[in-house]
Amino acid sequence: MPRRSAGPRLWFDKKRGTWTIIDGRGRRRTGFRAEEIGAAQKALGDYIASQHVIKDSDCPFISDVLTAYADEHLAGKLSEQHVLYDIRNLTSWWGAKPVSDITAANCRAYVKHRKAKTCARRELAFLNAAVKHWHKEHGPLKVVPIATLPPAPAPRSHWMTRQQAAAFLWQARKAPYLARFFIIGWYTGSRRSVIAGLRWSMVDFKTGIMLRKMPGARQAANKKAPPMRMGKRLMAHLKRWKRLDGKKADYIVTFRGKPIRRPEKSWERARRDAKLPIYITPHILRHTRATNMMQQRKDPWESAKALGMSLDMLTKVYGHHHPDWQKDVSETR
Repeated sequence: MPRRSAGPRLWFDKKRGTWTIIDGRGRRRTGFRAEEIGAAQKALGDYIASQHVIKDSDCPFISDVLTAYADEHLAGKLSEQHVLYDIRNLTSWWGAKPVSDITAANCRAYVKHRKAKTCARRELAFLNAAVKHWHKEHGPLKVVPIATLPPAPAPRSHWMTRQQAAAFLWQARKAPYLARFFIIGWYTGSRRSVIAGLRWSMVDFKTGIMLRKMPGARQAANKKAPPMRMGKRLMAHLKRWKRLDGKKADYIVTFRGKPIRRPEKSWERARRDAKLPIYITPHILRHTRATNMMQQRKDPWESAKALGMSLDMLTKVYGHHHPDWQKDVSETR
């Protein structure tokens, strides 16, 4: 009787001094040396994933459910990096389990494992959507489990004062790209990814309109970035930067000639040097813009459109900053 295959595995080729993947009679060199065992194991995992064929089932492994959902439903709708991040965290804990193991107790254990409740809540919601997709396209499942989500966190109430902004900008002068990032965020309330993707071709100085997404680019329903009218102060900054960058410049915020991705390291350095609270993160620029709009009695409908959020969300989270909030009922006798 033939011996059962042990499946794909790593083997160290002493002659070449590198790790090799052995799968039955087949071999695939990884090119990684002895001390690069971690990279070789990742290559093995990628190889196993590439060889695995997803089959319809009424009780599949959760790893198959997540992969099918990402490949069939989310392709082209969300950023690849965002999807892979959630799948990686879910698969590392849930992947080898069948969908029948999605219980309230296991969900609580996952939240404890992740520690960050906000991330765990988003990832478990992702898992619920993946299970529903599998039930519809590859099932039906014997039972459609529903992952138990931790309570939603309270809306963030912090915003940045003008004194804090001035202190931060004084430190950001050491990194011009960070100062640009801050100024655009302060005057537009745009998300980090939007600011990082801004190009000079998206700015029309004649009409005063700035596009925040390239024409035809996809965007998630809850991450809208509509065109906006630029204020005089922002326009002045942009015109000055354009003169400095020249006609051939492409992106507005760059570091060493390339568009920035995540300014967290330089941001954190400037925050510490300015001796500002730990809650002063890049996203606080969006909260600050919304708060300032409400405090200055700007029209809520126009404010919501400029920020790319729903009117309901604006009034729910920031409405209490408006001077006229509950003014007509506060003196009721």
